[in-house]
Amino acid sequence: MKKTIITSAITGGIHTPGMSEYLPITPEQIINDALTAYEAGAAVVHIHARNPEDGRPTSDIGLFRQIAAGIKEKSDLIVCVTTGGGLGMTIEERLRPVTELKPELASCNAGSINFVLAPAAKKLKPKYDWEVPYLESTEDLIFSNTFKGIKSYVQTMYANDTVPEFEVYDVGMINNLAYFKQVGVIDRPIYLQFVMGILGGIPAETDNLAFMVKKAYQLLGDSFEWSVAAAGKNQFPITTAALSMGGHVRVGLEDNLYLRPKVLAKNSGEQVAQMKQIIEATGGQVATPEEARKILNAKGKALVAF
Repeated sequence: MKKTIITSAITGGIHTPGMSEYLPITPEQIINDALTAYEAGAAVVHIHARNPEDGRPTSDIGLFRQIAAGIKEKSDLIVCVTTGGGLGMTIEERLRPVTELKPELASCNAGSINFVLAPAAKKLKPKYDWEVPYLESTEDLIFSNTFKGIKSYVQTMYANDTVPEFEVYDVGMINNLAYFKQVGVIDRPIYLQFVMGILGGIPAETDNLAFMVKKAYQLLGDSFEWSVAAAGKNQFPITTAALSMGGHVRVGLEDNLYLRPKVLAKNSGEQVAQMKQIIEATGGQVATPEEARKILNAKGKALVAF
């Protein structure tokens, strides 16, 4: 049985400060949360940046650099930077963490979807006045990732020796990647991150995961690695199911604020520790960062620009 990579997505651009007192906001909080994940067994951390004053998602490259450098200094983690960013960011803003930081890994969204967070506003007790309008605005949002944009992301990542982590929110996005492979835009080993349970994307159900894995093998061949993330309460059921299918897993406060029903996770490390326990209880082994680098063909942290 191959070793399982645990990725921890630290803060994201979805949850807002009013949802959990434990959501990391400042660079120091994000770095410290990443270190809890590292100590618990994560090999990869996926990072976004937030305005330290009010927690709003930001593309500020100085904050990205501070976060990435702090994680690198204190751990051997693979740092995966987002190109999803926050709502309304331009392609240039979304790609800047790649061109400036040259990370080992970066998210690369594989298609456009409706990305709806509006229902969360109904039960939110906001900490800041931007939170409810931010969530409600997604009722009229298309998370745009055109073919021209995807091509630009892939080419930019390859030019910076950054491995694209293809975020797949629905089954049609696998077909998009198959096209880019066919025409030669994608010409290196493929790493997929199935992201399930977003309103507008594929529901987080085990049979849907099995279907997407099957279609990936049919359309991409057998030369790829894959992982899965699931929103909210589906996080642990779906990641546990993935283990039996040979997948890697992603947990963390970006995807789910809870450790178990009605119990908020105090940090991403608590979720990583629980995931590691599940992996080992089912006979698996957790990959170290160095083992993950070999699995994902990552260049090593000495070659990043932060």
